[in-house]
This record gives sequence, structure tokens and C-alpha cells, in this order.
Amino acid sequence: MYLVRAEAFDAFYAREYAALVALAFVLTGSAAQAEDVAQEAMLAAYRRWGDVGEMEFPGAWVRRVCANVATSLARRRLVEARALLRLRGRRVEVAALDDGAAVFWAEVRRLPRRQAQCLALFYMYGCSVTDTASVLGCSEGTVKTHLARGRATLAPRLGVHTDGERTNEF
Repeated sequence: MYLVRAEAFDAFYAREYAALVALAFVLTGSAAQAEDVAQEAMLAAYRRWGDVGEMEFPGAWVRRVCANVATSLARRRLVEARALLRLRGRRVEVAALDDGAAVFWAEVRRLPRRQAQCLALFYMYGCSVTDTASVLGCSEGTVKTHLARGRATLAPRLGVHTDGERTNEF
């Protein structure tokens, strides 16, 4: 029995890749997705190269994988599009804020990101310090520091003395 020596994957990749991207482009209609699909097909071939490299037509195998990946991608995009259409109809009405609250939250948005996140989770969402730390993936001490710094920055901006007395209206 005559054994055909398996081709090296690098040579296979160099020979097949451009045509594989072209096939993926025809099937997906997107150059960016074509690259991803071709890479995924080549990755599958690489992972199984011991078997694929011994096949009589390894190029045919990788083209079939490419076609299957492109089909799966198209199905996934269709499912996602249908879900987005369903969800688009479900608009959540955000309650209007009174002028004071609108000014407060506008000032919170001007704070550094972590301070704003801590204040929003703590005051708007009602999270405890422990829960806020868990959501943000930081320590409770870090949350307390961000809350204190955020409050200290907001007080003069909003005209509030540290004893709680307002110096002016919003």
C-alpha cells in the first residue's frame, strides 16, 4: 500500500487561505466576516491536522467547514436580527426627572467614571456598599472612597455645605 506523505499545515494554509476567504466572502457578503469565517475554518483544520492532513482532499474538508461556519453565522445573524426587532418594540419609559434631580445626575455624569458608577449604583439603584463592590469588582473600601470623593466634589457644585445646608437653589 502506498502512503501519501501529509503536507505541512503551513504550506496548506498558504495554498488555500486566499480562496477560502473568497468563498467566505461570497457566502457572507462581508469582507470582515469572510476573514473571520476563513480563520475559523483554518483553525478547525489546524486543530485536527493530524487527521485532515492525511485526507486525500484536505482542501475540500476545509471548504466544507468554511461553508458550514458561514451558514451558522448567517443563521445567528438572522436570529439576532429577529430578537432585535422584537426588543425594539419594547421601549422602556424613563421617568422624567425634576429639575433638581436632573442637575444632580448631570453633575454625577461629570465625575470620574468610577465615582459616577458608585454613586449611581448606591443612590439610583439602591445597592449597598457590599453590592456595589461586587458589581464593580472592587473592594468595599474602594467603593467607600469613591463615594466620599464623589460627594465631596458634588457638594460645592450643587451648593451644599458638608453639614447638609444648601447655600443656593439648583
